[in-house]
Amino acid sequence: MSIDKEGRSKFFNYPEPRPGPDVPYQNVRKHSPAMGGLQLVFAAVLVEWFGFIRTWLWQNAGFGDLRRIRQYLDTYEPRFDPTVIPIINQAIDADSRDIVNSSSKTSIKSHTAARKFYSVADYQALYASGKLTPTAVAHAILPLIRRDINPCGEHSVAWLESRVDLILAAADASTLRYKENRPLSVLDGVPTAVKDEYDVEGYRTCLGSRNDYTDEAAVGMPITSWSVTRLEEAGAMNFGKLSMHEFGLDTSNNNPNYGTPLNPFNNRYYTGGSSGGAAYAVSTGLIPIALGSDGGGSIRIPASFCSVYGLKPSHGRISYRPGINHFDTCSVNGPLAVDIASLSAVYRVISAPDPVCPTSSLFASPLPVSLASSPSKPQAGRTLGIPEAWFSRSTPTIQRLCHTILDRLVALNNYTIIPITIPFLPEGQTAHAMTMLCHAASAVPDTRNLTAANQILISLGMVTPTTDFLLAQKLRQLLMQHLADLWRKHPGMIIVTPTTPCAGWHIADPKVDLKYGISDGDQTLKTMEYVWLANFAGLPSITVPVGFVMPVGKWGEGEEADDHTGGKIPVGLMGMGEWGSEEQLLQWGAEAEAAGAERRSRPPTWVDVVARAGEEMRRVDDEKDNEQGSALRKRK
Repeated sequence: MSIDKEGRSKFFNYPEPRPGPDVPYQNVRKHSPAMGGLQLVFAAVLVEWFGFIRTWLWQNAGFGDLRRIRQYLDTYEPRFDPTVIPIINQAIDADSRDIVNSSSKTSIKSHTAARKFYSVADYQALYASGKLTPTAVAHAILPLIRRDINPCGEHSVAWLESRVDLILAAADASTLRYKENRPLSVLDGVPTAVKDEYDVEGYRTCLGSRNDYTDEAAVGMPITSWSVTRLEEAGAMNFGKLSMHEFGLDTSNNNPNYGTPLNPFNNRYYTGGSSGGAAYAVSTGLIPIALGSDGGGSIRIPASFCSVYGLKPSHGRISYRPGINHFDTCSVNGPLAVDIASLSAVYRVISAPDPVCPTSSLFASPLPVSLASSPSKPQAGRTLGIPEAWFSRSTPTIQRLCHTILDRLVALNNYTIIPITIPFLPEGQTAHAMTMLCHAASAVPDTRNLTAANQILISLGMVTPTTDFLLAQKLRQLLMQHLADLWRKHPGMIIVTPTTPCAGWHIADPKVDLKYGISDGDQTLKTMEYVWLANFAGLPSITVPVGFVMPVGKWGEGEEADDHTGGKIPVGLMGMGEWGSEEQLLQWGAEAEAAGAERRSRPPTWVDVVARAGEEMRRVDDEKDNEQGSALRKRK
């Protein structure tokens, strides 16, 4: 990365470093009543027919509150695009940036050995040794996830569609490559799947809805999304489309259209969303890596709720091409994984610059990341910034779990913790929500075939005045400039908070809520308390598991849960870095992973795919032996 005379990295489109107003943190919101069942359906009808109800809901949601801070925003220009691009030193060896080819004969190390989760490193080693084949793994997974068999697979609720022919063809091709000792990369043969927001050749794209939004490609042109194409070129096996919250417009992953995957640790809780199918699939052990998207925590919230790792990259880094980004001022594509090494492996592949994409093409390919849990040499100036008033919005138990890991990072990895302040955080969350709903209203002008909850949400975007939308973008500029000023004062700082201030999202009435959907604005805002800033400001952000909390209705509710507690709820710790600092966040994630290694545990729904694949290989071997024996007997 290029460095200026003052020792700072150079960027294109970097915000002017400028501290925001020194205002006290205040978070006072109006209550939004939760709705479900027929009450929710009836409310959606009223909102559709009576415009004054939409206006009242918009006001009650607090979207007009930005007018109260107008005097602070008048000196800021609106900023609509949060893309900030690091300027990389072109003298860096180009060969080190050829992600797929340079990794084809290498291996990655995983730190999941203490409590076994099968990672990318495990699959690579098993294939290389001949103990397993990708074909055996495919046959082990498919019966568990298919919707087109009777009865449906045990875990099929997390999948919207799986093309058996495509999966087995990819598996057989990978098996042959390993047999001939020519794997394409560390991801060759590794099972994965993608959120229903990605276009994939041979699959419909429904965005979790009952509608078909599959792009029509020009003659001879592919429709498969850039990230999926990169995974396929690396040899990964795509097991199809994963469940998501309809249009990604809430954080529970409740989906009455196709069914709702329940939290692998406690089936009275949601997975979180909107990449809930991806988090479920990784958490249960079915796949070690998955692709999600994140417009307001949609990777990090479900990753936290399901005790896996998730990375939201810098805005604009990963191409959406040839499709479009429907929430293009906030949303990004990114990976979820069972461990940091697997997360890093996927990120390196999908973040390769797309030469046709106007923003992705300007980013350099990521460099290899050292994922040592402790640096070989002490590193000076390693700073963790804590916005204390904001951090304290979490429950005491979540704060304690996060601080325990942070204290270990200070003791073992030479970090220093400093207090920081960020102005207008509650107003910023409002501005982000308003922006996302305006995007949704623009993308889906006809809501008649959507869930009742989304009909209500999108109606709020439809009545947002232009002046208020512009105030939101002025606040985006203020926040980005304030953050730039923080990094000018504290270069390399990682801002740390809990991923969410609450432990999961409890399902109040499963029979009703899972059938009709839910609308609970208070809970939605609570789950998004910390995650929205990275989206609104375009920052990279990562979540790591840090422990568990006792569930609702159990003795000790809300207190820390131990390894043997049934139904415990996962908790995550989140780090946000400066624009383009994904490699630094992955290193920090590896250190946090090591610091909290003893707190990881598998959910009761975990599937031993490796054991199932081993049984499949023995079955195939037995069939071959029987066939050979039968052939010999006939000859005699």
